[in-house]
Amino acid sequence: MEDKETIIISLGGSMIVPEEVDTDFLKEFKDLIISHVEKGKKFIIDTGGGRTCRKYQAAAKLINPDVSKEDLDWVGLTVNNANAQVVRVIFGEYACKKVFHDLTELELKDKILEYPVVIGGALEPGHSSDFDAVLAAETVGAKKIINLSNIDHVYDSDPKKNPDAKKFEIISWEEYRNLIPKEWTNAGLSTPFDPIASKAAQEAGIEVAVMNGKPLDNLKNYLNGEKFSGTVIS
Repeated sequence: MEDKETIIISLGGSMIVPEEVDTDFLKEFKDLIISHVEKGKKFIIDTGGGRTCRKYQAAAKLINPDVSKEDLDWVGLTVNNANAQVVRVIFGEYACKKVFHDLTELELKDKILEYPVVIGGALEPGHSSDFDAVLAAETVGAKKIINLSNIDHVYDSDPKKNPDAKKFEIISWEEYRNLIPKEWTNAGLSTPFDPIASKAAQEAGIEVAVMNGKPLDNLKNYLNGEKFSGTVIS
């Protein structure tokens, strides 16, 4: 991975708040990113809502079973934006003071030239932070996205339910999209990379590396151009 390249990271909410805010992870993540900033790299980090999002959505559905998909999405993206502000703040002077909710804004190009770290949040219902990461990549001309979550690989079935599930180290977008739901359901949908984002990434010719962010050695190895544990979708 070349210096000066703008790297897009879709940072899952499960990394930020697995149960409580994971300050150890966030500090280690910050230090790793800054170490690459000092080598000339730039980062757009788009946060997700994760488990906290699903907890809030479950509470809303319990009390109001008729809650709409759109309203559940609003709940999810509000959590997402809280996570985005936390990540922005921890980077201090390295990060742009504005969280970008619309990742198609042309201002994003200017800010990534001015600041080495720019944080993305959520704008509207209908898709996840994965799609926002694709929008960011298209806006700045990036062709690779790192999807950092609590998922180790792409599998052909749920490894929690099927101990014989096959994992992939490399998979095509066509093959991957045949494994996941065809449509977006709500902001609690849990797949390695969501259906709307996957369609957009395939059409834009963007490669996505899916990896578990814990331990951060996976991300460290990837950023150093070394072998990492995960799945590349292209």
